[in-house]
Amino acid sequence: MPSNAFVEIKDLVLNTQIGTYATGAVVPDRHLLDLILAIDPQLVMIANDVMTSVFDYDPLVLQIDQLAQDGHYETQERLMTRIVEACAKYPQIQSVTMSLRKTPVRHCSGVLGIRLEADTQTLDQMRSKI
Repeated sequence: MPSNAFVEIKDLVLNTQIGTYATGAVVPDRHLLDLILAIDPQLVMIANDVMTSVFDYDPLVLQIDQLAQDGHYETQERLMTRIVEACAKYPQIQSVTMSLRKTPVRHCSGVLGIRLEADTQTLDQMRSKI
C-alpha cells in the first residue's frame, strides 16, 4: 500500500474580490488557487469502483467557490484561512498545501502569490474548535 495520497486542484480561477487599490493602480483580475490535500491512501487504492470508497471533494470545491464569492476580502490571507477552516471540517484530510495567486502585478505581467502549509496537528487544533 502506498504511504501517501493526494487530491490536487490546480489553477482554479476564483470569482472573488481581494484588495484595495489606489486610483490608477494595477488591479489583478484573476485569482488562482492550487490546493493539495493529503488523504489516506486507502481512499485512493480501492477494490471497488464506488464513490463511498473515496474522498468526495466536490462539496469542498463548491464551498471554496462560495467562500470566494462571500464578499470583498481585504487580504488573500483571510480567504486562505477560511479555505483551511473548510478543509478542517473533513476528517479525511490529513494536511493542506495551498497557493493563492493574483495576476497581473504590474502592467499586464507578473503573478504574486502566497503559499500555506497546514499539517495534521494544525488541522486537528482547528477541528477541536469546530
